[in-house]
Amino acid sequence: MLFTAVGATTLFFQLNTMSRIAKAPVAIPKGVQVKLAADEISVKGPNGQLQLESHPLVQVVQEGEELKVVTKAESQAAVAMAGTTRALVNNMVTGVTKGFEKKLSIVGVGYRAQIQGDKLNLTLGFSHPVIYEVPEGIQVEVPSQTEIVVKGADKQRVGQVAAEIRSYRRPEPYKGKGIRYTDEYVARKQAKKK
Repeated sequence: MLFTAVGATTLFFQLNTMSRIAKAPVAIPKGVQVKLAADEISVKGPNGQLQLESHPLVQVVQEGEELKVVTKAESQAAVAMAGTTRALVNNMVTGVTKGFEKKLSIVGVGYRAQIQGDKLNLTLGFSHPVIYEVPEGIQVEVPSQTEIVVKGADKQRVGQVAAEIRSYRRPEPYKGKGIRYTDEYVARKQAKKK
C-alpha cells in the first residue's frame, strides 16, 4: 500500500499525536504546590520556587496528583514541544523536591579551590587567583581543595554554573590538568618525542 507524503503525515498524527515522553504524566509529590496560569507554570516546594513560561502550542493540565501535557495543534512542532515541556516540568518538580548537583574535580599541582562567602576562589596556575561570584539560588560547596559541588533547584542553572567554572581551565590533553566533571573522560595525547 502506497502513501503520499501528505497522507503519511496525516496518518502519523492520527496514530501518534503525542511523543512517548509527553504521554507520561508528571507525579506531584506531597509538599509541592503547582499553579497553572494561562502563560506560566509555577512549582513551589521545600527547595524553593520555579517558574516556566508556557509555550503557545501546548498546555499543561492538572488531573488529581498528576500533571499532563496536551498539544493545542496537530503539528510536528507541537508534538516536539509537548515532550520538551513535559521534561522541563518534571525537572522543576524534581528540583524543588530533591534538587540537582554537578561535581567537578581539579587536577594539577598547586591547583585548588576555596569558598569565601558567596565567592569561589580558584588557584589555577595563573599569575592571579580567579574569583567566581556564585549566582543567587545556587550553592557551591568545596568538600576538599580539589573538589567542587554545584547544587540548586534549577537544572539548567546548575549545569550553566558548572560549565562556567570548568571554562576557566578546561582539561588539557597531555597531562590532563584543569577542571573537569567528576565522571568526565579526558582523552589523553602522547607527548611529542624529540
